[in-house]
Amino acid sequence: MTPALLSQSAPLSPVSSAIPRVDSVLRLSLHPVLDRRAAVDGAWWPFSRDAATELPGLIAAVDQRLGRTTLLVGVCRDAWQHIPRRIPARGRPVRISWFRHADPRLVALFFATGEPVVLLVIPPDTAAGPAEAALKLTAQNTADLTADDIVTFARLPPGPAPPLRGTATESAACWENECGSVTDQETPPSADSPWPV
Repeated sequence: MTPALLSQSAPLSPVSSAIPRVDSVLRLSLHPVLDRRAAVDGAWWPFSRDAATELPGLIAAVDQRLGRTTLLVGVCRDAWQHIPRRIPARGRPVRISWFRHADPRLVALFFATGEPVVLLVIPPDTAAGPAEAALKLTAQNTADLTADDIVTFARLPPGPAPPLRGTATESAACWENECGSVTDQETPPSADSPWPV
């Protein structure tokens, strides 16, 4: 069975060139053509794990580079500090959603139109050589590579491991967002309970 493509590869914006680009000031790389077959669309090497400090620059750069408007950013809660609920960007609030059971090595940006952009997050304390290798690698065709492959090829240090799938608690706790937790809710009383049902 061959996978069906849900969308065609599209240029990043009408003004983007077909040459992969690495932004060394922000330490961001994006492939010039978004490809849903790729595990990631680029890489980002933040200076810290402080989401309130790092995300505004990322949002602005991706909006400008893609010619789109970011509405939502999804991050792994355990991989970031100081995660705000919203970040102001060009006169609009961008909602920040956190998930405890997401891959801590990835960040996703969602737009009003089009497919989301998924970026590999290079740990802030990574040495320049491996980090630059990962930035360059993700700006190329990575359709056949997983996030693990990119980490291995670029010789990035092992970061936090992605969550295990299929655990007993995952189904009850797979979606946690904005200070809410499915696992923190009380269970309803049983039929044998003295409390009315």
